[in-house]
Formats: sequence, structure tokens, C-alpha cells
Amino acid sequence: MAFDFDMIQKLYAALPARVEKARKLLGRPLTLTEKILYAHLYDNAFPASAFKRGDSYVDFAPDRVAMQDATAQMALLQFMQAGRAKTAVPSTVHCDHLIQAKVGAKDDLAIALNQNKEVYDFLASVSNKYGIGFWAPGAGIIHQVVLENYAFPGGMLIGTDSHTVNAGGLGMIAIGVGGADAVDVMAGMAWELKFPKLIGVHLTGKMSGWTSAKDVILKVAGILTVKGGTGAILEYFGEGADAMSCTGKGTVCNMGAEIGATTSVFSFDDSMVRYLESTDRADVAKAANAVREHLRGDAEAYADPSKYFDQVIEINLSELEPHVNGPFTPDLAWPISKLGEAAKKEGWPLEIEVGLIGSCTNSSYEDLTRAASLAKQAREHGVNAKAEYTVTPGSEQVRYTVERDGILKEFEGIGGVVLANACGPCIGQWARHRSGGNDQPNTIVTSFNRNFAKRNDGNPKTHAFVTSPELTTALAIAGRLDFNPLTDTLPGKDGKPFKFAPPTGEELPKKGFAAEDPGYVAPAADGSKVEVKVSPTSDRLQLLDPFAKWEGTDLKGLKLLLKAKGKCTTDHISMAGPWLKYRGHLDNISNNMFIGAINAFNDKANEVKNQITGAYGEVPATQRAYKTAGVGSVVVGDENYGEGSSREHAAMEPRHLGVRAILVRSFARIHETNLKKQGMLALTFADKADYDKVREDDTIDITGLTEFAPGKPLTVVLHHSDGTSDSFAVNHTYNEGQIAWFKAGGALNLIRAGVKA
Repeated sequence: MAFDFDMIQKLYAALPARVEKARKLLGRPLTLTEKILYAHLYDNAFPASAFKRGDSYVDFAPDRVAMQDATAQMALLQFMQAGRAKTAVPSTVHCDHLIQAKVGAKDDLAIALNQNKEVYDFLASVSNKYGIGFWAPGAGIIHQVVLENYAFPGGMLIGTDSHTVNAGGLGMIAIGVGGADAVDVMAGMAWELKFPKLIGVHLTGKMSGWTSAKDVILKVAGILTVKGGTGAILEYFGEGADAMSCTGKGTVCNMGAEIGATTSVFSFDDSMVRYLESTDRADVAKAANAVREHLRGDAEAYADPSKYFDQVIEINLSELEPHVNGPFTPDLAWPISKLGEAAKKEGWPLEIEVGLIGSCTNSSYEDLTRAASLAKQAREHGVNAKAEYTVTPGSEQVRYTVERDGILKEFEGIGGVVLANACGPCIGQWARHRSGGNDQPNTIVTSFNRNFAKRNDGNPKTHAFVTSPELTTALAIAGRLDFNPLTDTLPGKDGKPFKFAPPTGEELPKKGFAAEDPGYVAPAADGSKVEVKVSPTSDRLQLLDPFAKWEGTDLKGLKLLLKAKGKCTTDHISMAGPWLKYRGHLDNISNNMFIGAINAFNDKANEVKNQITGAYGEVPATQRAYKTAGVGSVVVGDENYGEGSSREHAAMEPRHLGVRAILVRSFARIHETNLKKQGMLALTFADKADYDKVREDDTIDITGLTEFAPGKPLTVVLHHSDGTSDSFAVNHTYNEGQIAWFKAGGALNLIRAGVKA
């Protein structure tokens, strides 16, 4: 039986009436996205007229919350201040981010359990106290575990990780958020989201041969770019969508985070029934089947999608060529037939040093069996992988099952190393083995989702390419980026050339999934006597103090801390990798604030001018000097600022150290919300050319705050060191509720006040 089945049944019982009410409100057939969103309005409060896409702020009531260990620390430290005895909705914690990949699963897990004991004990105890399900280290990656145990068609989930969207493969609206958003929902409050625009992706034809589900999202990323999905939900439909496996759908949805999409979703179909039954949730499959018509977009919407979606993308899967995307950005899309030529033209290193498969994006049974079919062919020809080759299972259930079925032996047979059931190299938790040092240009190929510079190994010169597990495996065996397995041959041990046959795999295990110990720990029925301990001398955990409320005046005399040039992701603002261990200690992790961002005035990372002393220094130290002097500051950024991870540390660190406003050309959705939640000003240039007016020695005023109102621009005044000044309008997207967050010093201050009242 599934977890929280009563909750699922309750939703399905109410679904037909809610969908019909939405259909009457809109006066037309509905997409699946609209059905799920209108069915999850907070307190079932339907508006008098339809919400306006991309404009209306809406209060929703998600069914559940999921948190990974790196973000759960700060989320739960905030929840502890909310004053509740138990979470209002089913919630879970998943320990997957803090395990570093080094030598192999067993040893790496043992080291992590020792090094992270304090954090794991905290997460286990706080989960036990507040009724939160706890998935222990080694249980698996949050998104795979959610897909296997908690995701269900028609539901709504929020998770403190940008790849929460993975659950859309099982027909769920699943959205990545910051920890403060999770606290809202766990505290029983509404969760606010601007009603998204809708992008329809019509899939025709059927995949075959080397083409896989990963190629669908790699193609879409090339079309939409890293910000083309911002503010929108992608809904996939058509015969090609129905022909895809449920886990393949999950892969497509997972990487939707790389195009800025709010989330992605597929309509309920037989592949979802098969997956639910295979993962011991036949009860959910049966219940979903009973309301199937409400778990799919209406036929009229799919028959004439241009009438119902803001944008429609057409992809014929029968013609889709396998893709490899990169380097340095997940939207630089190359059909495999063009990759080698492009690599030579651009001067990218052709030798592949490492091939890495698995992760939350591509570690399904289908993925691993298809990749193993290629490993088997290589082994039969006496060939090992020329590149280092690693396998990261997504969960203990997947790992145990593929070991039982002999699949792991195929990988090991070509020199592969099986890593722990954790994020590992995908998020920079990788003790990479390189004899040539960690600052040389090199190429790696992965089946992961994200490939920003420094993402995997901290080396800005590592050219990371993202593709399917099948192509990753073939390229790792060949050891060269200009190898095309669809057309090229390799020499066997006997010297004779051989060509790979297309990969083959199994959608689901014939013997079913299994695991001796999946790693789940249920919370206490009554956690009132459970004590959560945080040592005041800990360097990894720190209880939070409330942020100060707004002083009630315009902000004047602010200093420019940093003008970031080009791409400034959450990895640039608050790096992962070795910094993950400080995710529960706000002051310590603030020492990584903006150390990866490029200063527009000197093209250097982590070197800015201190306007008090005139000297150049590291960004965190400079901002701490401003804080000590009682001087606020401003950070200026470019387009799609804050893209990438959902980590709210990228908003909390500047807030903690005294940055008052972030002024950019445009924001990524999650990061803008995180800034608002923490009581910061998130502003955009009304005229993007005004970015160029910002000078290194500027002192900055932000005026109009005493009349702060929705839709009303503020004014920024730049006082230049030569005595001149520039003044211009800046926009914001704050509504009345979000302005209240700003005035209170953060959303959590309002939650705390509400509980006490």
C-alpha cells in the first residue's frame, strides 16, 4: 500500500467536482495543468473569474512536501521557529546530498556517516519530533525515492530542490521551492505562486534505436534555452508521450529545471499504471484509473493545442536524433552527428576522461538495462571503457534490483565503479582522481542534468556534456568525443572492428522491484517528548535568529558590493561541493557568498573593491566589513540571475550579511521568490541598458519604499565618485502579501507572529 493513501483517496473523491467547477469558470475544455492547479486552490477558494496566466498570484494547497538533507537543514531550522507541534501535510527528509563520491559505495557511505553524524542526527531527531518521514543516508536520491513512493497522478508536491519536477513523470504537479516556502506549507498556510503560462509539447511518432527520453528534453532545452520556460509549465501530450515509459517521462520532467520551467507534467496513462503496480502501489493505480478522465487534459485541448497553450512545440520522436548538450550550459544542444565536428571546431578536448551514468535524472531500471546492453557488447569484444566510468543508482530499491538481476556486473565488467545511492558528482560531491591537476582543460560526459562550469568537480575548465546513459556509456568505452556510435566502429580485443548494436532494455523488472532495507524510518506517533539538540559550539548547525524588520524609510547610502557579469547561477552565489557541510550554519556558509561570481569591473571571481578602505578583497570579507560599519549594500546582476538550484542559502547569505537589494536585468523564478521570502528587495531594471550605468564606486539610494505598492516602480539613484549621478526607475513583482514580508523582515516573522496570536 502507498504512503498516505487516505490523502490520495480524499483528493480523488473531490477531483471530479473541482474539475467541473474549473471548466465552468473558464468556459472551455481544460489542459491537465489547469485541472490540477484549480483542484489545489487553498481552502478550495475559486475566484470569481479565471486567473490570468503569468499575472495572477494564487494561493495553493500542496498535498505534501519533500526535502533533501542539504536544504532540509535550513528549512527545518526555520520550521522550528513556526510554533507548530507537527507538520500540517505529509512531509519527508531524504539524506542524499552529503555523501562524497570517492572510491565506491560502501566506503564512501561509511565515511559520510561518520563525517556527517551531527547533521544526520539533527535531521533524524527533528523529523521524529515533527512527524516527518526520514530516509536515511544510502536510501537514495530524493527525486527517485519520491517517484517510487510518494508521487501520484493529479497530486501537487513542493520540494526544496529544483529537480522536484521529476515527479511530473507520474502525472503530478511537482515544483521546486526554497525552504521558506516549504515552511509555509508544513505550517498549514497557503503556498503562493504566480499562475503559470502553459507551454504544450506535442510528441508524435515513437522512439527507437539510440533515441531515448533524455533526447526529448535535450532537444527542448535547445529550443527554449535556459530561461525559455521561466514562469511556465510544460505539458507533454500526444501519441509519443503515451508511448514513453513512466520513468522516461520522469527524465524529461527532471531536466525541465534546466530551462527555468516551473514544472513539467504528463497526462495519466497505462505506463503510469504499470509503474505504480511495479512499485507496490496497485491501490493508487486503481484509484487513479477510476478518475482517469480528470487526470488527462481534455481531448479538445490536445486536438487544437494552439487555442489552449501559450506556446506549442512539435517534436516527432520517430525523427529525433540522439543529442549531447554542452559544454558549460545545458541548452547548447548537439545532435550526435554534429558533435564531433563542433568539438574540433571549438577546440574542446576530444579525449573523454570520465563517463558518469545514473543520478536522479537517469537511473531507472530502463536506463540501466539499456546502458548495460552496451557494456555487455563491449565486454564480449574484450573491450573495457577507455574513460573512467561510474554508475550512481538513484535508490537502494533500484540498486538492489539491478544487482539481483546481474546488471551491475555488466558495468563492473568494463571497469565501472558503482557509487553510493546519492547525488555525488552531479552536485560537486566528487573527489575526482586526476593526475594532471584540477585546473586543466578536460572533457567528461554524464547522464546528469546540469553542467555549469565547476558544477561537477570544481574545475572551471572541465567541459561537461550531458546526454543519455546509453550515449554516455558508448562514449566512455570509445574514450573520444568525436565517436558516433550510430555510425562508427571500435577495435575489439582481436583487432577486428565492431559496431555497437542499438541499446535494448526493459521498462520494468520482470521479477519486480525489491530491497532488503529501503532506508525509511517512520516518525514517532507523538513527538512531543523528542528533544532536538543543536550545540551552540557546532560549526555545522546554528539556530536561527529572526531577521530585522524594515526600518520604515527609503534606503540611502548603500554601497555597491558586486556587479556580476554574465551568468550568475545559485552555484556562483552559494557554491555546493565542500560547502554543503555548512548548509545548517548560516554564518559559516555565508563565507562562500558570491565567491564564484565574476566582477564586471575586473573579470575576476571573488575580488571586489571595499569602498570604505579602497582595497580589493574577497566578497564575503568585504560585505562583513560593510556590516560591521552598519552600511547596507546592493548587488547588481545580469539576465536570468539565480538560475539553477532552489537553494535558499543564495538568498539568506546576502540577507544575513547585510545586502539590502538585488538589482538585475531578469530573475530566475525560484531565486526571486527566495529573496522575497527573506525580506530582501528583488528589483529589475525598467530599462535593461541602465545596467551599464552602474560604476564600481557607486553609493546607491532606493527611494519610493514608503509608498511601496504592487505595480508601482521604485527609483534607484547612483551617486558616482566623480560627483555626478544617475537616476532611473526599477520594477518589482511584489504583491501586497509579499510587501508585508518585506516590511516584517521576512515571511517567517509573519508566520511566527500568526502562530503566537
